[in-house]
Amino acid sequence: MIDRIVNASVEDEAPQEVELEVTLRPRDFANYIGQERLKQNLQLSISAAKKREEPLDHILLHGPPGLGKTTMASVIANEMGAQIRITSGPAIERQGDLASLLTNLSDGDILFIDEIHRLNRTVEEVLYSAMEDFKLDIMLGKGPSARSLRLDLPKFTIIGATTRTGALAAPLRDRFGMIHRLEFYTPEEIQQIIKRAASILNVRIDDPAAAEIAQRSRLTPRIANRLLKRVRDYADVNGDGIIDTTISHKALTLLDIDDLGLDNADRMLLTAIIENYNGGPVGVETLAALTAEERGTIEDFYEPYLMQVGLLERTPRGRKVTPKTYRHLGLMKLSDSEQKSLL
Repeated sequence: MIDRIVNASVEDEAPQEVELEVTLRPRDFANYIGQERLKQNLQLSISAAKKREEPLDHILLHGPPGLGKTTMASVIANEMGAQIRITSGPAIERQGDLASLLTNLSDGDILFIDEIHRLNRTVEEVLYSAMEDFKLDIMLGKGPSARSLRLDLPKFTIIGATTRTGALAAPLRDRFGMIHRLEFYTPEEIQQIIKRAASILNVRIDDPAAAEIAQRSRLTPRIANRLLKRVRDYADVNGDGIIDTTISHKALTLLDIDDLGLDNADRMLLTAIIENYNGGPVGVETLAALTAEERGTIEDFYEPYLMQVGLLERTPRGRKVTPKTYRHLGLMKLSDSEQKSLL
């Protein structure tokens, strides 16, 4: 996928950026801003589990990237007083990799699996009995001499995170006792997150500047923190290190982020739908070809936010832009007669 500052994925970030982001993450519910309903449900479950001295039910967290699924898993572990092991679906290539992870856990430990929808199917099948019965069935040897070995596992909790619940196999999805969706944040919550991050980074920022960065952060904490760091760089080089509205506006203009948080790639996608298909509907495969992106990239990284802010709609016939899109891009919608005259 193309490198975009508003890309909420963490895969392509430099190691120092990832390390800095980790320092900005809250470690408990008291400092976790937003997701109030989810926090209430989890706090209830955690209190009940601690009272019974039992591990938590397995938890599946889903939603667009950058909304705090990994952070939430760490907060849950901290609130439970449990150790957490972090891995990802693509990293568990073989059944032996999974066996090594599970047998090294202790009672009450948490195993966080990011991108759980990308687990190898053979690994996923072994995970079923591990989650349900805390037993691990592994095959030793091959051919006629092969034999099955069942190992007892500690009472652990799996927290899975995914951006695509539809890609999860139903048997795996059904084994999660709690399934929660992380929603986009409000601009006010993003502003609070920016001010909290600024205090951790020892950066002075006034409220109007924090509000402007929040407005352009696509309602996503990871992007908000990333923009804050880039604006901080601009303030250090072109100012006195203090972020005010003048500095934030110049920095965000330089980054080519508009007042809705759209970058050039978003605007190109919307403009292509308008200019080539009179606003749609158009199939997602066609959009992928237009943007030279994969279908999954369109569905995971472009569409959720564009739909959230009312610039794109999904219909049975395909994707189409809304009247708000024309206004935002400064374009006019062609009438049917004008469209026919161009054919």
